[in-house]
Amino acid sequence: MAVLAESQITSLISNYLDKKQFQPAGVDLTLREVHELVSNGVIDFDNKKRKVSETRKIEFDEEDKVILQQGVYKVIYNEVVSIPKNCIALGFTRSSLLRSGAIIHCAVWDPGYVGRSESLLTVNNPKGIILYKNARLVQLIFIRLEKEAENEYRGIYKNENLNLKT
Repeated sequence: MAVLAESQITSLISNYLDKKQFQPAGVDLTLREVHELVSNGVIDFDNKKRKVSETRKIEFDEEDKVILQQGVYKVIYNEVVSIPKNCIALGFTRSSLLRSGAIIHCAVWDPGYVGRSESLLTVNNPKGIILYKNARLVQLIFIRLEKEAENEYRGIYKNENLNLKT
C-alpha cells in the first residue's frame, strides 16, 4: 500500500473549494450541511430490515454558522469523492476539531465508491461547538492497493448526495 500524493488526488476529488485543502498526505473535506437525527435506525445482517435514521437539516444562520450542543449529528461534505478500483480512502478528524471537543466518525471509502459523503459528528464538549459553512473537518487519505479490487462498491450509498444543488 502507498499513500497518494496531491497530483494523484486531484483526479479522485471534485468540487473542492481551494488548493489549501490539499495536505501532505491527503485532502481536507469541508462542511456543506449539518443534520440532526430524528428517528432510530435499524441494522440487521443482510440489510433486509435496514433503515437509516431520518434527519432534519440544520440551517446556517446569517453569518453562515451553526451552534451545536453536545450530541451527535450527520454532516455532508462539499467534495465529491471517486475511488478507483485500486484505492481505498480513510478519513481522520482534523486536530483542531479534536482539540475543540468534537470528533468525526467515518467508514471506509471502498473501491468504486462515488458520492458526496456523509459522516457522523459527535460533539463531546459540554459547551458545544460553532461550525462555519465550509469548515475543514476531515483529512481524507487515499491508499493505493497492491492490486485492483476484484469487486467495486455497489451498495446503496454509491452516488449519494450528488443531486444536491450546488
